[in-house]
Amino acid sequence: MPLYRDQLTRAGYTIIPDVFSAHEINAISAALATADTTSPTFRKTADLFAIRQCLKEIPALQSLIFTNNLHEIIQQLLGDDYFVVKSIYFDKPPQSNWWVAWHQDLTISVDQKIPLPGFTSWTIKQQQFAVQPPLEILEYIYTIRIHLDDTDATNGALKVIPGSHRKGIYRPETIDWKTETEVMCNVPKGGVMLMRPLLLHASDRATSNSNRRVLHMEFCNRTLPAGLQWNEYISRTR
Repeated sequence: MPLYRDQLTRAGYTIIPDVFSAHEINAISAALATADTTSPTFRKTADLFAIRQCLKEIPALQSLIFTNNLHEIIQQLLGDDYFVVKSIYFDKPPQSNWWVAWHQDLTISVDQKIPLPGFTSWTIKQQQFAVQPPLEILEYIYTIRIHLDDTDATNGALKVIPGSHRKGIYRPETIDWKTETEVMCNVPKGGVMLMRPLLLHASDRATSNSNRRVLHMEFCNRTLPAGLQWNEYISRTR
């Protein structure tokens, strides 16, 4: 754990293999298959299947995901006071041809729109309010990505710029490739990737015949000001 903690702090990400067994991954996949796809939080196209608020939409996932292994990772690398503030399941199927440009994850999902100093770029997406909060909130958010398939460059694995999370708001158009280096984040099935949302990341088009299914969860330990609430607050239970 000290090695993973050091890499998460220094580079902004770390990859931990074998967190979930094959049996546990199959159980998670089975629970996902029971979802009601008519919900407005679902999105299905020829090259993407996604479920926003998936831990709320499929409550059975919570007991399957928060295993002793994952609890230990959260406790050791984040802290006991961290809770879920966003969950998304998405699948990049073999026919997918979309790619994601370099970016930071700068917005959070909240329950309503309240004009507040430092909260900017308000939007509404799939019946959810999103806003860019001040840096002092973004810097306390961590992302955990549970990989349900082997993920590499051929099926759209994330690539990152190590250390970019320590540079505040880092606009992609200002990336100096003479000093920055991209790293491909290959994650085996059953492994997890932890990252800081301020880490610059991107993904390429899939070129193989394999799916890339990922459960993406964001955690924070901060309350929001002036009555603003996280849209998806889920405490961790054992």
